[in-house]
Amino acid sequence: MKITEEMVEYVSILSRLKLPQEEKERMTGELEQILVYMDVLDGLDTSGVEPMSHVFPLKNVLRSDEVVPSGDRAALLSNAPLPDEEAFLVPKTVE
Repeated sequence: MKITEEMVEYVSILSRLKLPQEEKERMTGELEQILVYMDVLDGLDTSGVEPMSHVFPLKNVLRSDEVVPSGDRAALLSNAPLPDEEAFLVPKTVE
């Protein structure tokens, strides 16, 4: 497929970019090179390659969940400037 300046103009409109004329010419060449490289990749035999979602193997680095008791409510509320029996009281911000 041949990339034309009209195609670059269309894509720039879709992406809401204003490209000067010399930038459109440069992008036309770059997009053409990308398509040529995609044709090279399309010609490769990938029948023996297992599909993957990532290039590198992923492992879960998160710790396992452990149920632990939370802090004492009375001790936590003791530092509040205006505590309630069970929550922090803050000034009203929305009318």
